[in-house]
This record gives sequence, structure tokens and C-alpha cells, in this order.
Amino acid sequence: MCRKLVLLVSLILVSAACSVVQADLAGWEAAINDANPLNWYKFDETGTECLDSGSGGLNGAYDSVLLGQEGLFEPGTAVEFERVGANRVNFTGATALSGPWTVEYIVKTTKAPAANDSQALHDNDTTSIRLAGWSALGEAGFTLYGVADYQFTPATGLTLNDLVIQQDVWMHLVWRNDGSGTQLFFDGRLVGTSADMIDLPRLRIAGRGAGPADHLQGVLDEAVVFDRALTDAEIVAHATTTFPLIATNPEPEDSTLHADTWVSLGWTAGSTAVSHDVYLSDNFDDLNDGTSNAFRGNLTTIYFVAGFPGFPYPDGLVNGTTYYWRIDEVEADDVTKYTGKVWSFMVPPKTAYYPEPDEGADSVDLNAVLRWTPGFGAKLHYIVFGEDFDEVSNAAAGTPNGPPNYTPGLLKLAKTYYWRVDEFDGSETHKGEVWSFTTLGAASGPNPANGAVDVKPSVILSWDAGAVAASHEVYFGTDADTVANATTASPEYKGPIALGQEIYDPGKLTLNTVYYWRIEEVNSVNPDSPWAGNVWSFTTGDFFSIDDFEDYDAGENQIWYSWHDGLGYGTPGTADYFAGNGTGAAVGDETTASYTEETIVHGGGKSMPVAYDNNKQGYSKNSEVDLTLTAQRDWTEEGVAELSLWFYGDSANAVEPLYVAVSNSAGTPAVVVHDDPAAATVDTWTEWVIPLQVFADQGINLGDVDKIAIGLGTKGNMTAPGGSGKMYFDDIRLNRPSTAP
Repeated sequence: MCRKLVLLVSLILVSAACSVVQADLAGWEAAINDANPLNWYKFDETGTECLDSGSGGLNGAYDSVLLGQEGLFEPGTAVEFERVGANRVNFTGATALSGPWTVEYIVKTTKAPAANDSQALHDNDTTSIRLAGWSALGEAGFTLYGVADYQFTPATGLTLNDLVIQQDVWMHLVWRNDGSGTQLFFDGRLVGTSADMIDLPRLRIAGRGAGPADHLQGVLDEAVVFDRALTDAEIVAHATTTFPLIATNPEPEDSTLHADTWVSLGWTAGSTAVSHDVYLSDNFDDLNDGTSNAFRGNLTTIYFVAGFPGFPYPDGLVNGTTYYWRIDEVEADDVTKYTGKVWSFMVPPKTAYYPEPDEGADSVDLNAVLRWTPGFGAKLHYIVFGEDFDEVSNAAAGTPNGPPNYTPGLLKLAKTYYWRVDEFDGSETHKGEVWSFTTLGAASGPNPANGAVDVKPSVILSWDAGAVAASHEVYFGTDADTVANATTASPEYKGPIALGQEIYDPGKLTLNTVYYWRIEEVNSVNPDSPWAGNVWSFTTGDFFSIDDFEDYDAGENQIWYSWHDGLGYGTPGTADYFAGNGTGAAVGDETTASYTEETIVHGGGKSMPVAYDNNKQGYSKNSEVDLTLTAQRDWTEEGVAELSLWFYGDSANAVEPLYVAVSNSAGTPAVVVHDDPAAATVDTWTEWVIPLQVFADQGINLGDVDKIAIGLGTKGNMTAPGGSGKMYFDDIRLNRPSTAP
């Protein structure tokens, strides 16, 4: 026990010592790019030229500096200034920038603060931005030579001492001239203000012409100039990438295996945190919700121990269990908190895990070698291998094996095998789970995937042909054993399918029902034919799908062929030409591979983008897309009672009424308008549920619905102009009553 406690203390100290700032270079560069800098110096060159990555094209020349130094982000990305000789960056002929302007730095001074010992960041012998000003404390400031060394008034709760930049500490510093004064930010926090202003000098970085006395002594990683006043939010965003407000750098790393039954959690503190709320649980929901069961206390240290007496999980962490943890950073006011990311680690099980081939793998080579990761503390492995699940599962013992691999010999074509690994840890044998794989030759790649749920009742089944198949035989039904044992004389047999036509349409299926299917591969020239495939399953959803947008592509099934808009498609005079519906709507996105939206989606991987313009020349003053129904015209089937659709807008959209119109092949459409007149501006996925009775009350025959339309504006409006914007729609469904038991 004493050895363990010594080791525990050692590892805690290592965790604390290794908790260094974790800056996000990619995040920083993306944030700076988005802000459109005038001058941007990365200081990562290997030659004498200092390159401007901004729009201003103001390159400089290094003079007696140390290149390739370790920066905040990574080694080799910074320049060191030693405060001897010229030792600066020169920008010949560069003019000062009048306000408003912003300049920001990622910098570390290697000199202790001192009175009246200034350090210049930008300088031109007329004005200067000072990391350390000419003052009794040496706090950050700015200078108009011959007039004043300006001092900032500290922000509420701070003193001038808080504006002194300490030695050997990386900082994100910002001076901002907003036209009414100058503000100073440390790591995204406003720390000082001044009513005075200067033009921003750009003739030199890290030194002045008078000599090294006012030069910077330290390391510069980045310097960025903007010809505008950045907003507070932009400054915070830039600082957050360099000095995150949330905890980072988890130890153990996220989603890793932790090969011990105790743990010392460590992290890098957020840049403004003074304490840390620690959450740890083996229940993800408790952890994610921050329940009292998961809360372990507020700490000022950056480590936390579990799995020892006197700590959480005093009997030790449990093998085979995943643990979740989170650190919420707390500022000095004890009110401002930053919720951390959920991290996890798993204590390895005592049974074997991570099988190769993967569980359920198909198309496995006939000469496969089986491998696995040994269970925690395993000394010997016992292997059970066979063609029958029950035999493998019920076998009393297996063949002993030393290394964590096993060669079963030449395997049969298109055959499913089962195997089990029992682990012996020196005192106890731990029975493993039964794994399976199928060799080359069997049908594979079922669509829907095996075990899929919420499958639409109009699904078309598809699969990948086996390596030796000449044709396929399809078996389909609602009982797993019956499908598994069916023959060509059984009602579950649905007939042959030619090679190259690996699809089967089972017709409209019943809602909320489990279906089973398998494919036998046939090749009459092979005496082992046919090869029975695995039984796959899926469950239909409790809804009929009008459209989930997953089937559209850039080929023969482009989205505007189905959802008609104002633009239309095709060439006049050809059979597939459609002139458009006369409204200001434009459906689809020709910049994606599927002509649909592939990023802003609610379910699956696609949604429908619709741009609307209710003041478009030559079009009506509303925008509408419409779909003529084929598969699901009966809106009374199986007791469905609600139309559901999901929409996503944008706060920048013009406020226009959102409506749905439903029509039969003859008669007037029934229109329902969303209760929120500003629905188009809602920038989160939002479900809109419409009782079908609302359409029936307007005269619609729900047993034979011909068309559904989604629109912005007032349907049929031809005179009053409106606004424009873009919305996204997904998962349009017919549901059973939401109040049904």
C-alpha cells in the first residue's frame, strides 16, 4: 500500500507539472483570417524576410534576431529578441495607421518588470506601443514621444499592478483605438482604458531607432494589425484560441484505455479559472447533466484522484467500465463558469476485447488469422472456434494459446464462423463473448444496415454481391427463425435476382414492425452452391416518410426534379423541361455533391435548402416549393393524424410567414401558416407539427393527397413585395397521434 501511495503522489506531481497551455493554432489562424487583418506576422520564417500574411503586403527585414524559436503554438514558430544592438524587425518606409485600429500580439517577455525600463512592440520614433511603459511600475502602455507616456486607467477591480506583464508568461495582448479612446486587453479581458489616442506605428517591431534600451526582450509568436476596431467578442474569440477559457489537455487523453483500477485525472486550467468543478461518473447522462451524483467537488488544484480508499470509487475502478469526466472552470467571482467538454476513459475488461476480424465482419479472407487484445492481467488464452453459435457459446473449455492470435486453417467460402476467447489471469478464467465473421463469397453490405431502426415503410432493400455469385435468392419475412430456415418452397422465398440487380422492393411495409431478410448466393457451376447468407433485420418507424431527402443526387435524381421551384429545369422544347412554378423560390445547392444541403441537417446526411426572394422581378411576391406525391398519397393509413416537418432558418432572414399547403388533384389547396410570424429567423432545428384534421376541415380528401408545398410569404401574392432569405427543411413525415398510448 505504501508503494502505491508513493506512486500516486509521484503521478499527481507529474500531472500537475505537465499541465501546460494548449493553444489551438488552426483555431487561431481561422479566427484571424475571418477578421481580415491588414498586417499579419507569423514569425515562422527561416530567412531574413519577415512576411506579411495580411492584405497589406507590408513585408519587413529581420535584424540580428533569433529565428525558429519555440512559440506558444509549437516549436519553430517564433522569433526571440535579446535587446542587444539593432535586434528588431524593420519595415522601411512604413507609415503610421490613423485610428480606428487594433493591434494584437502573442508574446512572452523574458525580462522581469522594472521601473522606467520600457519595451517596445511597435515603434516609429514618434509613437510607440509598449509592453512595458516608462513608469514607476513598468505596466503596459503607449507613448507619443516628446508629449506623454500614457497610462491606462485600470478596469473595475484592478490596479496598475495588474497591468504589469510578468516574466516568462505567454500572453495575448491587444491595444484597440476605437476613435474615442484606447483600450487594453489581456487574454481577452478588458483591463484598462484611456481617453488618449495615437497613430499606430509600423516602422519597426520590437525596437526603436534610438537603440536597444527600449527594445523588447522576449519572444514574439504573432503580431496582427487591423485597420478597424475589433469588437469585444472578436477579441475574446481570438484570445480563446490561444488561452482557452475551458479546461483542456485531459490526462488520461479522451476516449483512451486506462490500464489500471485507479486514476489521477489532470488537465490544463482555463485561462481565467481560479477553481474547478469536478464531475466524474460511470453514467454519461448523470455526467452530462451535471447531477449531484456526478459532482465531486470544487478544487483549486489541477488533479483529482479516484479508485483508492478515501477517494471516489474506494474499492477501485471496475474493469470493462467506461468512466466520464468533466471540468467546469470557475472565475474569481464564483459565478462565472465555463462548462467543459465531456471526456472519457475505459478500464480494460478482464475478458478479451477488440477482435480482428471485427465482430460481424464480412468478406473475410479464407486464410484469416484471428487476433484480439488480451483482457486485463491475462496470462493465457483459451480458444473456442466453430460453425455453430450454440456449440461455441456452450463449450466448457477451449484450446490453450499463448500469444493473442490464432490460425484456424483454411476456411470455407461464404461461411459464418463463431469464436470465443477465455482469459486466464493466474487465478481465474474469464469467459469471453462469442464473436462472428463471414468469409468471402457471401452477400454483404445490407441496406438498411443490420439492426437499423426507424426505417421508412417504402424502403427498397439492397446489398453487395458475393465474390462468386452468379445470381441471388431473396428471403424475407417477420420471423427470424423462419427466414433462416426457409427454402425455395417457403412463402418467405421472394424469387431470384439477377447479378448486377442487387435490389428488392418488398412493397409498403407495416409501421413499427421488425422484418428479417437474407440473401443466398447462387452459382450453378460450383458444387457448394448455394451459399446461405446471414439473417439481417430492420425495424420500420412509427411514421410514413414524405421525404427525408437522403435519396437525391447530382445525377438522375436531382432534388428540383421532385421539388419544383421558380427556376425550373431542362431545355425548352425537350420532354424533361419544366419552366418553374412562377414563385421566387430556388431549391437545392449546386455546390454540393448531391445538390442538397449536407452540413445543416436534422436527420441523416442531407436536407433541403430553399432560398426565397419575395421581390424578384418577373415572379410572384411569394416563394414556394412543391412536391407531387407518388408513394404516400393516403394520409389516413394506419391511423396517422399529424404532419411533421423540421425547419432551420437564419436570424438574418427577412421576416416572412412560413406556410404549408396541401392539395388534391382538383380543388383549392388548404393552407396552414406557422404560429410564429418570424419562424424564418429561427436558427435552430425546430419541429412543426400540424394536425391533419386542419387540412380536412378545409375540404382536403386525406385519402388521396396529390401535392404538398412549403412556402414563404402569402400564397398567391402577386403585388406586395417582401424580403428574402434561405431556409432548410428535413424529415417530413406523417405520424400517428402524439397523444396515443
